[in-house]
Amino acid sequence: MAAKTFTEYFILSLPYFMGAVFCVGAFLRVMIWYTVKRHEWFSREFEKRVSHFMETEKPGSTPGNVSFYVLSKKMLEKTYYEVFDLRDRMLRRRTDKVMGWSDRVFLVKQGCAWLVKDIIKQLKFLKWTQDTPKLLHITKATFHHNPCFNRVFGVFPISSLNDIVSILPGLFVVAGILGTFIGIAKGLPELGGMNLQDMDSTKNVMDRFLFEISYAMSSSIFGITFSLMLNFINVTFSPDRVFVSMIDRFESSLDLLWYRSDNNEYPSNEKPFDEHKDPQEALAEESIRLELAKGQRTREFDEIKKVKVS
Repeated sequence: MAAKTFTEYFILSLPYFMGAVFCVGAFLRVMIWYTVKRHEWFSREFEKRVSHFMETEKPGSTPGNVSFYVLSKKMLEKTYYEVFDLRDRMLRRRTDKVMGWSDRVFLVKQGCAWLVKDIIKQLKFLKWTQDTPKLLHITKATFHHNPCFNRVFGVFPISSLNDIVSILPGLFVVAGILGTFIGIAKGLPELGGMNLQDMDSTKNVMDRFLFEISYAMSSSIFGITFSLMLNFINVTFSPDRVFVSMIDRFESSLDLLWYRSDNNEYPSNEKPFDEHKDPQEALAEESIRLELAKGQRTREFDEIKKVKVS
């Protein structure tokens, strides 16, 4: 009797359980996608600034003494300070002076700062060659090891959650079929107790059996429905597609900077990246430094031309 009661409870609660699992799975899928999307957002901004920089450059117009490390560091810092400058100004108008809700929940600013630091740390040890180094491997390793972007809410590992959510559509179908077979197995023994001489009792047994079978088959219907819906959500919010785009954008931007550079010298007076520095102050200092450097490069280039002419 206890087994029968448990079986009935299982069949009745299975559609509700699958519905709850579907809601949790869909929510986690969207959160995983949004976490990776925040990372891809920084890559897109970095690509935009590198593309703008390359459009302004003209071959042979500047002296050939550009360090890949220095150029990459400046572009990464410029991207970081500019993308968060507007956000910081907007936050000053709110009650929360520390960080926005997306930064607090998804650790966006902390993740971008970690990314800039780790990339800079690896680029300074590259040996200068005529061939493009393995920047793709460096980019993938940096994004994979970022503690702020490989975990949802900074707690749950993205890779494990993504694997679990990916197999849920198949599990819904299996669970629905299992519920149907359990309902059929439960109803079949009742048919053995039918008395064909008593038509009223036989009809009651058959009606009850058909009702239980129809309810049990609803488990398969719910399982297939949840499977189709979650498959649609998985395809629509695909973190794998965003991750590939993110890696391609960042790696291709580094490739462009490598092609523009002439060496990979590490300046002895180079200042470390400071993510806590005020963005407006950092951008103002960089603007002044660029103007001074532009004038210095122009004078050096003019002197080189004079020497070649003479």
